[in-house]
Amino acid sequence: MIFEWKNHYGALAVHNSTGWEHFKPSDDLMRFYVEDDDPNPWEIFFNEWLTSDEPASVTGLVLDRWWTWNDPVERMSANYVLAQLAAASERMPLLRALFIGEVTDKKFDLSWIRQGNYAPFLAAYPLLESLVIRGGPRLSFGSLQHQQLKTLVIQSNGLSAQVVRELAAADLPALEHLELWLGWAESGGDSTIADLQPLLNGGGLPQLKTLALRNCDYADLLAQALANAPILERIKVLDLALGNLSDVGAEALFASPAIRKLDTLVLHHHYLSDAMLDCWASIELAVEVSFQQFVPDDNEGEEVYPIAISGYLA
Repeated sequence: MIFEWKNHYGALAVHNSTGWEHFKPSDDLMRFYVEDDDPNPWEIFFNEWLTSDEPASVTGLVLDRWWTWNDPVERMSANYVLAQLAAASERMPLLRALFIGEVTDKKFDLSWIRQGNYAPFLAAYPLLESLVIRGGPRLSFGSLQHQQLKTLVIQSNGLSAQVVRELAAADLPALEHLELWLGWAESGGDSTIADLQPLLNGGGLPQLKTLALRNCDYADLLAQALANAPILERIKVLDLALGNLSDVGAEALFASPAIRKLDTLVLHHHYLSDAMLDCWASIELAVEVSFQQFVPDDNEGEEVYPIAISGYLA
């Protein structure tokens, strides 16, 4: 169950979406994984590892599955492992990075990864710099304050409005990279522009360089809100990949002087027309517009614009 990380991971089928490009794996990374037929609970192996000398030097932890389908419900929740990680903080004084929910089964729906409350864990690790979370149900942060966190990535097919509001109001003075996969309503992604507005207004994140609002099923409305948002005065990279952006939102971005001051604009996985793509090619801005989609019809003949990851990982 416990083995050293060998710089190998199951990459998703969607471009640049594994989370690892920001997690910064190192030689001092440990990964935990529970086989579905394993009769022993996760804490047996974790507590055994804690008695060794390794925890004192580990800088990063990766948690794949920490449960089996035969486990009781309470052991399927991330709260089960977060509580044990928080209690072990003195044994892991150098921990700077956590990737929780790095499930490698590509047939695994993101909504099956039951998350939890991260407030106690973050309080126990005031020097943490990188946190990558996969999954969305039951995720919460409360009144989020952390002085050292530089990277926060949440990969979800349905991020709740409550979580979005908590993050938009967070006090994270060192945060440089914020990546939220907003998802769609049928998987619990019920956020709106109003929930994101404090973030778009630029509050609470003085060091932010990259804002990634990905996998969003209201990408056109989001693009229109971002076109003149104060946060653009601070960031260098705006990433709207994996969503359902069409010409409606792209035109608002294209007309924005603030957008053209960015270093990079990422629109990977979109529904832009060929004419709109030609417009981006005519200006001096690094724009990533790969993976053009074509609008399918639903069963009633109406146009639909699916986001990249509405359920399974691949």
